[in-house]
Amino acid sequence: MLGQYLPILALAVLVVLFAAVSTVASRLLAPRAPHQAKADPYECGIVPTRDAPERFPVRFFLVAMIFIVFDIELIFIYPWSTIFQGLGTYGLIAIGIFAFAVFESFLYLIGNGALEWGPLRRSERSPLVSTTRTSSSTVRRVGLEGRLNRPAPTEEDAA
Repeated sequence: MLGQYLPILALAVLVVLFAAVSTVASRLLAPRAPHQAKADPYECGIVPTRDAPERFPVRFFLVAMIFIVFDIELIFIYPWSTIFQGLGTYGLIAIGIFAFAVFESFLYLIGNGALEWGPLRRSERSPLVSTTRTSSSTVRRVGLEGRLNRPAPTEEDAA
């Protein structure tokens, strides 16, 4: 019984041994010449001229989501393409609906500017939106009648 697991155990021991020997060898044999260029993050050979921003722009995440959506689409299309004849019309309709949903989400992201990396465009204000509207001019206050201009209580009221 244990003989079946012996090769897996031997491989695990070899992995741990290799990791330990590699770490010790790199600490002992690596040259030590620390300077600022080695401490900076690697940016494809470009020396950074300014500090990196604290946050990534939202468009970066939109492009990442597009990438993930198309990866998922490919993951589903490969098995479908191998057995599509066995699925018949149902399989064709199912993959058509799936492809439409992916393509529609792609068009939505493009429409929202997910792939536009240039300077931000300022959207024009709608003529329906007034610049003079404020919360005090548009929100109706309910239940405040008689409370705002009420006279202060006198000593006679307290008695």
